[in-house]
Amino acid sequence: MDVFQKCFDFEDADVARRMGFYPYFREIASAQDPVVTMDGHELVMLGSNNYLGLTSHPEVKEAAARAALEYGSGTAGSRFLNGTLDIHVKLEEELADFMGREGVITFSTGFQVNLGTISCLLDRRDTVFLDALDHACIIDGARLGFGRTVKFRHNDMADLEERLRAAGEDRGKLIVVDGVFSMEGDLAPLPELVELKQRFGARLMVDDAHGVGVFGEHGRGTPEHFGLEDQVDLVMGTFSKSLASVGGFVAGDAEVIDWVKHHARTLIFSASPPPASVASVRKALEIIRREPERRQRLWENTAYMLREFSALGFDTGDSGSPVIPLVVGEDATAFSMTMRLAEKGVFANPVVSPAVPPGRAMIRTSYMATHTREHLDRALGVFAEVGREMGVIS
Repeated sequence: MDVFQKCFDFEDADVARRMGFYPYFREIASAQDPVVTMDGHELVMLGSNNYLGLTSHPEVKEAAARAALEYGSGTAGSRFLNGTLDIHVKLEEELADFMGREGVITFSTGFQVNLGTISCLLDRRDTVFLDALDHACIIDGARLGFGRTVKFRHNDMADLEERLRAAGEDRGKLIVVDGVFSMEGDLAPLPELVELKQRFGARLMVDDAHGVGVFGEHGRGTPEHFGLEDQVDLVMGTFSKSLASVGGFVAGDAEVIDWVKHHARTLIFSASPPPASVASVRKALEIIRREPERRQRLWENTAYMLREFSALGFDTGDSGSPVIPLVVGEDATAFSMTMRLAEKGVFANPVVSPAVPPGRAMIRTSYMATHTREHLDRALGVFAEVGREMGVIS
């Protein structure tokens, strides 16, 4: 049998393209700003994770350009061998100071952080406990480790407690959750997770890709938001959201970070982040610290959209973040609505099964500090029109 046969038999994408319902890999011909250009038309961007609006900040772009001129376009190797530049180390020191942690190690992508960190921490004596809606990179990191993987129902602490009790006292236990769940926009119940962690002698890792820069008085994420920074053992963050670049990091105790540094295969066998990316993150971090008003504007925009969507009759689920889902029902409705929104001037993303239960497909929207009220009102008008047209609201 031909190993490629599955590729030849795959028709779903072609069918969706022919029907005009294919919403993926859309080409954007501009920066990730509140308004983007696609197919020669302007669309209000409600599908980006550029929460603080820093990807087009003049200082960030200037820092990236200067780093490329000084260090070149790449590193030509991994962090482990020849790819560690002095600016990598400076960034890690700055991130550790910002996060209030002893140590930080950076990776080339956020996906690689979880893939490498989780897998290298788990051996055959360990069990990792994952929320059923954890991000794919968390699931894949657990699969690559040698430990046992146990899933619990989404944010169901009674289910997690039962599974922790069943694991036994002779196994190492690691709980890994998203701080902010990237599709639904709801938060992990960190106070209850910390209580269970302490009771069962587990460790807790939080993927705060959508939390760092957004939550907490200083932007340190959901552990700061809940006042539990000293109780969360590891915090993972990405550079591709609030930090305006690409890459990621994990922060924690120095000894644990040193272990990851010497055992994470995705770090040791991958080229290190390019100089322009590193410089972008350093400058973004500086701006986050000096301009807390960006976070305030982001939350003002979020509160406004939650209120207005609810007034229109949309179901926004349990969102408590700048990710606001609109439940639309069937997968086909989500695909059709996404394309219709684009035709009318709004970029948003569909979320369909198996990412969500059948019959609970969503349109995922997300917000930036740099959205103006005019941008948001324009988008709301389109959502009202298309929502009624599709029968999602009355």
